[in-house]
Amino acid sequence: MADRTGKFAGDDPFEIARRWLAEAETQEPNDPNAIALSTVDADGMPNARMVLLKEIEAHGDGDGAFVFYTNYDSQKGQEIAATGKAAFVMHWKSLRRQIRVRGTVTREEGAKAETYYRSRSLKSRLGAWASEQSRPLSSRAALVAEVAKVTARHGTDPARPPFWGGFRISPVEIEFWADGDFRLHDRFRWSRQTGAQPWSVVRLNP
Repeated sequence: MADRTGKFAGDDPFEIARRWLAEAETQEPNDPNAIALSTVDADGMPNARMVLLKEIEAHGDGDGAFVFYTNYDSQKGQEIAATGKAAFVMHWKSLRRQIRVRGTVTREEGAKAETYYRSRSLKSRLGAWASEQSRPLSSRAALVAEVAKVTARHGTDPARPPFWGGFRISPVEIEFWADGDFRLHDRFRWSRQTGAQPWSVVRLNP
């Protein structure tokens, strides 16, 4: 599937997403892998926040996933656990492009989560232990004190917390958007009912 510019060349949406991200990494001044992640609470009220996408899995057969990491007990973690669904948008102002994704979510708790956790700085690893993410905090001093406690407890090689790991979003819909002259943007939507089905691709009106 391709438009006249070739931006959408190829038949694997995950490879297209990887290519767009690689291009953004050369031009975006900060966090080209930032995504606005959306979930819903028990009342159906939506929540959105920025998180960092850490991997775009592409299996070479038109299948793959988008992976990020967080505290499972955070608000987003609890909402994902309750619904098993999430959506996000990734926008690159410098490239005038965006990707929208909706899909089902499963945990990534295996070797991949361990490897990523150990790749983080020591302070970030200790911070994962210290922060009761999304819960009320009496003061910054209390958080600093908790960091000191977990540092004394876990030392310089802390194990990955059991409440911290990855989420893998397996899309049922991926939309690619690229800016066009006179607001005649290029939009292509890849959709399927389940991950086992082939993709259906349509061009959308801007």
